[in-house]
Amino acid sequence: MTHRFVVLTGVVGIFVAAAWLARVPVAGQAPSAAPKTNLTAVKAYTPPRTADGQPDLQGFWTNTTYTPLERPKDVNREFFTKEEAVEIQKRAAEAEGEQTEPGTILDVHYDFTQFGLDRNQGGLALNLRTSLVVDPPDGKIPPMTAQGQKRTAERAEARKRMGGATDAVQNQSYSVRCILMDRDGPPMLAGAYNNNYQIVQTPGQVMILVEMLHGVRIIPLDGRPHLPPNVRQWLGDSRGHWEGETLVVETTNFTDKTAFQGSSENMRLTERFTRMDEGTMRYQFTVDDPATWAKPWSAEVPWKKTIGPLFEHACHEGNYGLYNTLAGARVEDKKAAEEAAKKASK
Repeated sequence: MTHRFVVLTGVVGIFVAAAWLARVPVAGQAPSAAPKTNLTAVKAYTPPRTADGQPDLQGFWTNTTYTPLERPKDVNREFFTKEEAVEIQKRAAEAEGEQTEPGTILDVHYDFTQFGLDRNQGGLALNLRTSLVVDPPDGKIPPMTAQGQKRTAERAEARKRMGGATDAVQNQSYSVRCILMDRDGPPMLAGAYNNNYQIVQTPGQVMILVEMLHGVRIIPLDGRPHLPPNVRQWLGDSRGHWEGETLVVETTNFTDKTAFQGSSENMRLTERFTRMDEGTMRYQFTVDDPATWAKPWSAEVPWKKTIGPLFEHACHEGNYGLYNTLAGARVEDKKAAEEAAKKASK
């Protein structure tokens, strides 16, 4: 399956939020009743236990959200009111389902809700935050260091030398080539669809199955050390432990092929999974990468219980689009060459 999404969940959220904010008070004018907390249980919640006494995180979860990673421009407060958040979510859902002019770029999208494939629509965890980034307080990813900027420029130059996206299969993204998706993580952030996960626990491990491409994370809980520094993996090397009711997962040994937001292979990621109530889990992560950012930064995403099982995602089996894209580009190249030859002969 080829993924040609133009309207991504978070992007829709940015535009809808910006439009809605034009009608409501902003920083300095926020309603006095604006919330000061988010994903805080009304009363202390003790999650059920697995057979070996661990907090039970098992089941099917979705992290679909209309909240952008970074706070939109000109939004100067940390939280929406509940009424504002509900309205933004409603408008974003409507925007995704609106019909666009056939043949235009914006018309290249899929509405999975019409087939019942994206079951979490209408059942998202309500996030009052104006950004997923919670630290720094301004909701923005910290500025890149000189080293990070240099590496970003070098990556861009390397991509330019490879040629255009349709010049070779290798020039296509990992997601189009069915190798890796943002949903796989870590960190695990929502994309346009199939933002579903299954968690299974055993006494010594936690397994997270990603619906998109069926990526699997096996996280040991037995205190074993990380892999040697010379061993690098697509999803990094994860190790977990419990801190009270929270599962803490530390991941290292990334590869420079998967640069999260421009990170280096030496990024250290810390994730925290905490059940807030029967149907909601708080997913937090902290990115620590001195080779890329001036300081560590953190984000928070609400996960909502959803209905299983996960759908089969047979990406490679149906990926005729990649072949067709490159074949079509070669036809265009031939046509352009013929036109150039005609002009030269005149």
